[in-house]
Amino acid sequence: MSGETNLQTILRTLEPKLNEGEYVFCVFTSMPEAVACDPLCTFIETEGVTGILRREIADSMGIPYTATFAWITLTVHSSLEAVGLTSAFARALTEEGISCNVVAAFYHDHIFVPVMDAEKAIDALRRLAKS
Repeated sequence: MSGETNLQTILRTLEPKLNEGEYVFCVFTSMPEAVACDPLCTFIETEGVTGILRREIADSMGIPYTATFAWITLTVHSSLEAVGLTSAFARALTEEGISCNVVAAFYHDHIFVPVMDAEKAIDALRRLAKS
């Protein structure tokens, strides 16, 4: 099933969902090392393997991180080929002074924002959907 490509339809049906928990970005030297930490997501980069995992897992395993994030899912099924979605929500968050890190998966886009800005980000995304 392919996702929605019409930007106006996507924006109108964003429905941001704040997921439970706090998440951190960590760096590992190998994929097996990252996988052992039950990450939400991994990405292999030249410098190492980035893993996004629950803060409590990183804390319990003594894995360093620099910031703590809230995870927001845009529940609309947007196509990977849709044009303008990332720009639209990044602009809405930028206007509120909120940084974001984005993971685009097959069905949904996932946004990681500083924990202290989570509710403010949800409000900004809801306003975007209504505009």
